[in-house]
Amino acid sequence: QVQLVESGGDLVQPGGSLRLSCVVSGSIFSFASMAWYRQPPGKQRELVARIISSDTTYYADSVKGRFTISRDNAKNTVYLQMNSLKPEDTGVYYCKGWNGEDHWGQGTQVTVSS
Repeated sequence: QVQLVESGGDLVQPGGSLRLSCVVSGSIFSFASMAWYRQPPGKQRELVARIISSDTTYYADSVKGRFTISRDNAKNTVYLQMNSLKPEDTGVYYCKGWNGEDHWGQGTQVTVSS
């Protein structure tokens, strides 16, 4: 069974940076697309960024120009580089792979606060 494991969440000050990682236990090529979602406190889960097998990317308007999604196929890992972080970026960040059905990681907490 394929598993996705996120890491890299932390407490960071506004304006700071973090890099989240999502390691796929099987082959990352089994997923046609990989994505990062987040769930702010008291709110619904929302799409942050997506990368498909051709390396085409999509970003939510709220993170364009600040976040970058990338993948390292040799390491079966997807990254989310987050720069210029804002308090509204606070939430639990989830990795999701899609291969005809959704596969979710357990999430990693990002808190942006002074």
